[in-house]
Amino acid sequence: MEIRNLEEIFIADSTIGFLVEILLRTIVMFALVLLVLRISGRRGVRQLTIFDVAIILGLGSAAGDPMFQENIPIVHGLTVFVAVVLFYRSITWLASKFYGVHRLMEGEPMVIVRAGEFTVNETKLTNFSQMEFFSELRNESIEHLGQVRVAVLETDGSLSVLRYCDQDARFGLPLFPDDYQRVDLQHMQGPVACMRCGRVVSAAGEKEQTCSKCGGKHWAKAKKTVLHGS
Repeated sequence: MEIRNLEEIFIADSTIGFLVEILLRTIVMFALVLLVLRISGRRGVRQLTIFDVAIILGLGSAAGDPMFQENIPIVHGLTVFVAVVLFYRSITWLASKFYGVHRLMEGEPMVIVRAGEFTVNETKLTNFSQMEFFSELRNESIEHLGQVRVAVLETDGSLSVLRYCDQDARFGLPLFPDDYQRVDLQHMQGPVACMRCGRVVSAAGEKEQTCSKCGGKHWAKAKKTVLHGS
């Protein structure tokens, strides 16, 4: 097998004129991408839905080839841009008129936590995704699930949280690594929380206990908010 030298790999038959043309094409196409995103009302990265990402990928693909393919004129990429914007506007109009279209394009919010417990049956959380939700809740200054009345995963990937006031907070599954540790029920007294769904029960000195909600067998010592001055 013949191995090409570095000059052929990096330069090949490129000319100064074509390199300058690539530079101009790139500037034009990048400016067009920014213009189209501005016109279409693109939001911040944290607010992007699956439909938004698909639109941006389509724009990126349309912009990429005309940047360096000398046999593809810029007008071809511009035509794709116009088609994408028209398609986007049509879909958003249909979504505003028909909820089924909106649900298909944007998805639906998903309840992650209700009354201090993970809604395992609804979300089918994996261990990895559960850790991600722990991180999001910690960012909201939440120490344990007993502080959470409802947590909803929005269609854009953000997490909306309604908290109990301190007086109403209950025992809950701890969210910080130092406290999220498996305990031996046989040597525990007081409330413990299922490490899978967050259900809180009394340890009762049992050797092994299966969670009645999710079937989990691993437990952590439940925490409760301590009020200042109490």
